[in-house]
Amino acid sequence: MRINLDNLDHLDTDEDFATLFEASQKEEEKGVLQEAVIVKITAENVMVDVGEKVEGRFSISEIQDDAGKVLFKEGDKILVYVTKGNGEYFSVSYKKALKFKKIQEKIKALGDDFKDKIIEAKIVRKNKGGVVLEDSDGVEYFMPKFHASAKEDKGKKVEVCIINVKPEENSIIVSRKAFFGINDKFHSENAKKFLESKEPLSGIVKRITSFGMFVSVDGVEGLVHYTEIAHRGPVNPSKLFKEGDSVQVKAIAYDEGKKRLSFSIKALQEDPWKEVVKELKVGYAIKVNVSNIEPYGAFVDIGNDLEGFLHISEISWGKDIKHPQDVLSVGQEIDVEIIEINPSERRLRVSLKKLQEKPFAQFIKQYKEGDIADGKVETLTDFGAFINIGGIDGLLHNEDAFWEKGKKCKDALKVGEQVKVKITKIDTKSERVSLSLRALEESPVDRFAKKYQIDDVVEGKIIDIKDFGIFIEVEGIDALIRNEDLSGVKRDELKKGDTLKGCVAYIDKANGKVRVSMKRLERQQEREEIKNFNSDDKMTLGDKLKGLL
Repeated sequence: MRINLDNLDHLDTDEDFATLFEASQKEEEKGVLQEAVIVKITAENVMVDVGEKVEGRFSISEIQDDAGKVLFKEGDKILVYVTKGNGEYFSVSYKKALKFKKIQEKIKALGDDFKDKIIEAKIVRKNKGGVVLEDSDGVEYFMPKFHASAKEDKGKKVEVCIINVKPEENSIIVSRKAFFGINDKFHSENAKKFLESKEPLSGIVKRITSFGMFVSVDGVEGLVHYTEIAHRGPVNPSKLFKEGDSVQVKAIAYDEGKKRLSFSIKALQEDPWKEVVKELKVGYAIKVNVSNIEPYGAFVDIGNDLEGFLHISEISWGKDIKHPQDVLSVGQEIDVEIIEINPSERRLRVSLKKLQEKPFAQFIKQYKEGDIADGKVETLTDFGAFINIGGIDGLLHNEDAFWEKGKKCKDALKVGEQVKVKITKIDTKSERVSLSLRALEESPVDRFAKKYQIDDVVEGKIIDIKDFGIFIEVEGIDALIRNEDLSGVKRDELKKGDTLKGCVAYIDKANGKVRVSMKRLERQQEREEIKNFNSDDKMTLGDKLKGLL
């Protein structure tokens, strides 16, 4: 049979309830309430005689109080709930008897005046037929699954409406949908009345969430969003209120379609932003107290129920603050500078570091160009490394780090490593500092200049061929042979790895440049040959003259 649950009055027939209970009763045990005599109590179980030569047992925990004290003794008569299983097996329970009794008493108390009565109960279990709920007195109720809302999780507290009572089944039937129908009308009528009220409304905090808190006024719940609690901005309601607190609110909006009522606490207070615009200006230094700390910054109490925001980047000129709580604490008094006042956005931003001397200003007092300083590797990049010296990060470019061609900082240094560097440039306008590591070492050209002089003969292998000349490697440096300095070779036939010989023609230690000339070597060799030839001629003529004398 198909049941039309849209019409709640249709549920008054025995046939309908039998259908609704059918699935539920397959899982919920059916039994009777029976008086029994305790015949034996052991450390774990209680044996009872339920009459007609039938005995049963249940756990001793069912007759113990919270402290573990046993409430009955052997021979005592108690009520038990008896259910018959397969064959001759009987199951008995003292706790189920208490629940059964409570339902009986509730049904009796309700009488005929149960229709549309609203109760609050917690979902304790689900079955195929629906949901079983339990109120604060331990009374259980049954809600058919088609009368539940979309999501009814175990443990959730909900308000429901009693739609029927079945004394013969010892069952009380409730509906969430029926509650919504009754509650929506009640909610709508009162919401409109609240919006028209010019007086503050007295309410009770029912629930606190991350986005605000729900306040009940005369049985009607509305949301106080966390932005409507105080003029100082979004606040954590759990830090100011707890469930059960009394609060004064003002109704500010009602969504008829969604049945959502909005309350405000700050709407009952004078707007402090009017005073802020008059009394405070950007650039003012003020004394404040830290009121709240978050990973991204801190909120400070400006006074008059207003808060300013101190971003983590505005706490210190340094970059090593991982969390504001590392340097600040709630309640701490600090001096800050106002850096933004935006009344339309209700935003006031402050800075702590603006009242502190910049690290760069301290740096130029302590260091100058040419100084050698100790620093720590902060960051490694493809183009070099940033070295922290005196609170500022100077740039150590790859070209200024090593004499070896192509060597990079990221391959030779480690973050956190202590290094000694030379300060090569301080740009006060852009507040940038350039550093050098290789300036502390003798350059390959300096070493070359100590060993070789102009016109000394050197040789090396070709490492690069350019349009303007040939580079050969000599003593670890790249020496250039310009095209016009080539001699005795065909340029087009040269290749990398070939060995060339020439004379040192030019040494520039400042710029690290060396030139070699094959022509110079050729001319030098020619001069040497002429010298030797002339020497041979003189000896021959002398010898002849000597023979004639």
